Amino acid sequence: MRLKTLLLALCIAGTTTFAQKVKYSKEDIKKMETYLFNEGFNTPSPKKTSTITLKDGTSHKGFCNSIETKKGQIYEVAIKDSITKKTAKFNADQISEMYVYPSNGEKIMKVSKYMGNIRNYSTKKLTKSTNNDRIYFINQTVSLKNKKDEKEFLMQVINPGFDDIISVYHDPRAKETTGFSVMGSPQLGGGVIKSYYVKKGDKIMWLHKDDFEDNYDFLFGDNSEFVKKYPKNSVEWDYFSFLVSEYTAMTNG
Repeated sequence: MRLKTLLLALCIAGTTTFAQKVKYSKEDIKKMETYLFNEGFNTPSPKKTSTITLKDGTSHKGFCNSIETKKGQIYEVAIKDSITKKTAKFNADQISEMYVYPSNGEKIMKVSKYMGNIRNYSTKKLTKSTNNDRIYFINQTVSLKNKKDEKEFLMQVINPGFDDIISVYHDPRAKETTGFSVMGSPQLGGGVIKSYYVKKGDKIMWLHKDDFEDNYDFLFGDNSEFVKKYPKNSVEWDYFSFLVSEYTAMTNG
């Protein structure tokens, strides 16, 4: 009798899970696949004025002429003061936040990469690859790839317009899904970034596409309306930027 009851309960649970799956229209999928994050840049321009704000509240402006990184993340910055012309070095643990401009060389590479993948034409905006605005970096204490000892790094916020609940940071070492190309033609498919650093509340982690489903409840589970509209068995990693944006909008009302 107990076995029959257990089997019935499992059957009901499975039916409920199946019933919760949502089938989206082509228009909805196109909207959800649109990449809303800013481009991640790794190289500041040495010709435009950067601004560094230290934890003690002091501000320094100058040309960023040297950076030191670990696993791609910035942990030391050297700037040439725009007034005194003297070079000063700052460790990440001294810095609260930093604004820099992307280098022209990296922007050219971004444009070339954009043009080399047909998928980008419908999911990304070319203007984000040629961004002339300042890029925002903030000091965060993280464990690189969730494996290393926690250290302070300057990390680029790539969702600055909707980061008040979930902050997403550029992973300089992130790989992309692969596509295919025929005889040098633009690539078909692929091009989806596989990982980011993500912060919600006091927790910051490296989030890989393979771990997205396991962390879905942590990221979005406290909003029942969102979960009903975008259940985990109906969404994909490709929609991540849209999901963060939509969750933020729905949570903020």
